[in-house]
Amino acid sequence: MNIGELLDRTAISTRVSAANKKKALAVIAEIAARNFGLEPGQVLDALAEREVAGSTGVGHGVAVPHARLEGLQRMRGVFVRLEQPVEFESVDDQPVDLLFALFAPKNAGAEHLRALARVSRLLRQGELREQLRKARSADAVHALLVQDISARPAA
Repeated sequence: MNIGELLDRTAISTRVSAANKKKALAVIAEIAARNFGLEPGQVLDALAEREVAGSTGVGHGVAVPHARLEGLQRMRGVFVRLEQPVEFESVDDQPVDLLFALFAPKNAGAEHLRALARVSRLLRQGELREQLRKARSADAVHALLVQDISARPAA
């Protein structure tokens, strides 16, 4: 699973202001709806439903919210960097500022899990997280995320 196949530059936002987790998820839902031809409310409901099952805050200021959606033909992603971290009930109790949301077709199986594992593995790299926090544009973020993962040292 190549990150470039999941994430279009138009689905990246680097200076998002959100007062809390719910507002951060709403921003992601708006971006997803605009880019994937979906209804924002449908996307937000699916994300919120998943968060009820357990927080998608994976630690080190990162969250990987995800949902299965009617109307999607393939796996898609949205990346958001918040200007100020928000409380996200993360596993390490740290607030979140980097969010990589994944959206799968309703009937996706193992592909959805492979994409989650790939994104989680990628964002475990401390050096990459720092570069993402410093990146000034969607193009810069995209370039960082689609680099060959094997070329980077582990964090």
